[in-house]
Order: sequence, then C-alpha cells, then structure tokens
Amino acid sequence: MEILWVLMALIMISIVLLPFLRRRKSAVGLVSPDHPDAADPANYGFVREEELDIRMPGPDQDLLDVLDLVQRTQDYRAAQQLLSGTDAGDELRWQRVQAFAGAASLELRERPGGTDEAPGGQWLRVWRAEQPKDAGGAAVHAEFLVQQAWRTATPGTDEFRIIMEEARAACGDAALLAPGDPVPYIVELSVARGLGYSQKDFEQVWLRILDRAPAHMGAHLAALQYWCEKWHGSRQLAYSFAEAAAARAPQGSLLAAMPLFAVFEHLPEVTLVSSFYQTEVVTKAVHGALHAVHSARPDDPMLAHVRHLLVFFLVRSERWAEAMNQLVHVDGHVGALPWSLAEDPAAEFAVYRALAVAGYEANGGSPATLPH
Repeated sequence: MEILWVLMALIMISIVLLPFLRRRKSAVGLVSPDHPDAADPANYGFVREEELDIRMPGPDQDLLDVLDLVQRTQDYRAAQQLLSGTDAGDELRWQRVQAFAGAASLELRERPGGTDEAPGGQWLRVWRAEQPKDAGGAAVHAEFLVQQAWRTATPGTDEFRIIMEEARAACGDAALLAPGDPVPYIVELSVARGLGYSQKDFEQVWLRILDRAPAHMGAHLAALQYWCEKWHGSRQLAYSFAEAAAARAPQGSLLAAMPLFAVFEHLPEVTLVSSFYQTEVVTKAVHGALHAVHSARPDDPMLAHVRHLLVFFLVRSERWAEAMNQLVHVDGHVGALPWSLAEDPAAEFAVYRALAVAGYEANGGSPATLPH
C-alpha cells in the first residue's frame, strides 16, 4: 500500500511539473555553450565578452581619444579643450565630466603613489593648480571627490563626511565659475544623498538645476537616487518623482522612461512570482520607456542608458524579439545600469544577451530575421 501511495505521489508531481518544464524549455532552450545546438551571439555580429567596453554606455569616440591621450601623456589640456567645446546644458558634458573624474579616481586607486612615483590622476591636480578659474576642471575635481568618497570610504563615517564636505565646497567653486552650468549642481545631488540633506535643502539644489536644464535626463536619474527607499525617500516618493518627470517630458525627451528606472531601483531582492515582470506596473513602465526610445533623436547621449535597462526588463519579461532589437543598438558598451552594478559588468551583460539570443531562436528567430 505504501508503495502505491509513493507511485501516486510521483505521478501527481510529474503531471504538475511536466508542462512547466516543457514551457521553459520551449521559451528559452538554453544548453551548454559547447553544445552543437547552443545559440551563438557571434552569429548576430555581437562583440565578444572580453572586448565589451565597460567604461561608457555607448560610443563617444572623441572622449575615448582624449582619455587615451590624457592618461598616456598625463597632460590635461586635451580634456580641458574637449569640455570647453561641450555645451553646458548638454547631457554629453555631464557624461564627460563623470568619465574624466572616474578615470582620475581609478588611476589613483591603481597607483596611490609613493617615494618613487607620482600618484595616479596627477594630471587633474595639475589642471586645477594651473587653471584654477577653468570651469571644466573645477567640475571634474568636484565629481572626482564625490567618486573618491563612495569608492574609498563608508557612508556615515568621519572619513566619508570629510571627503563629501570637501566635494560640497568644490561644487560651490565650480558653480561660481559657470553660473549657467547645471553640472556642479548635478554633482551636488550625490553630495546631498551622501550627507543626508533635508528634503528642503535638496529641493533648493534641484530647483537650481531645473532653472538651467529642466529636461536633463542625467540630473533626473541622479535626483531619483535621493528619493529612493534605500536612501532618503520611499517607494512612493520615488515613483511620484519619476511619474511627474515623465508627465512633463517634452516631445522626444527620454524623461518618459523615468518610471522604469524607479521600478528598477525598487525591485524585490527575491522575486517569488514568475509573472512579476508581466505585472501592470512593470509593463506600463516598459511601454513608457519603449515609447521614449522610439521618439528620441538617434544621437541623444542618454538613449543608450534607457536601451540597456530595457534589455534587462525585456529579457526578464521573456520578450525576446524586443530585447534583441535593443541589443543591436547598444552591444559593445556596457557602462550603464544594470550591468555597472555587477562585479563583472561584461559577464552580466553577456548572460542576458545569451538569454535573449536563445529565447529569440527558440521562438523562430534567426540572424536573417533580426532588423538592424
């Protein structure tokens, strides 16, 4: 009798699990990479994992050329020239300030200096010393201090606060040198998050940005962090901020994608419901981001940021063809959310790319059917 009950239990388990396993196999069809039936991303012209650029979300050849020159020669003047030729309200200026500051910060971490060698990032110190009135150098220095605080100290410690206070002063100096430039205030948004500005003080910084660049996507993404539940706001405050930005977004603005970033910042650590990524909240945010992408101008510097996040959500939603349509635009660069949060951004991106390819092919797709 006991054997009979065991057999009946096994049959019931099989009845429950078999359709699920069949559906998962047909939906994705993943096999080991060396399997003859494995989907190969290279068939779509995608870049090999080891060649993915983790520094930027998308191409900016002028920036790459200048970064290479500055780091090779330790001469800041090419960076100064590039920033001086980039419009103050342009998203590109903010991205380039971040890139130069990040390069100097990483150099310092790799070469802290000593008795026999100069510390890394020496070119930034020389820039500030020789050109104290240069607005670009001042902005890069302020962002450098912010990145140093987050990279080398723990929030809440005296060391962290000291560096952030220095960064706040540097933001003020940079703002005085370029009254119409929103970048010093965008840098201060990170200071505000780190030092725990009151909501009133934060709003004062935010209003200065809106006065200068009301549709600045990078500024909105930086401000969203403050309103998130993990920092000084809540899920509702973050959603409200993102939805308000999307509602007032001008035609062709990527601000319509802000709700998707708010959803991402509040994803549950463990998703127990398999259909979570098909819920109304997620679906609505994804559709808003897709609309923003389709409406944006092709050379918008923030377009790659939105496309990368769409890849994440579209793969999770098993919308393989749409994920592939985004991948063909961003493949090659992975310096954006969500990959930048991973210990190995290139590997994380490559996993999602492989899932997208496998799902696409399991549902009849091929390199010939993928539009470019």
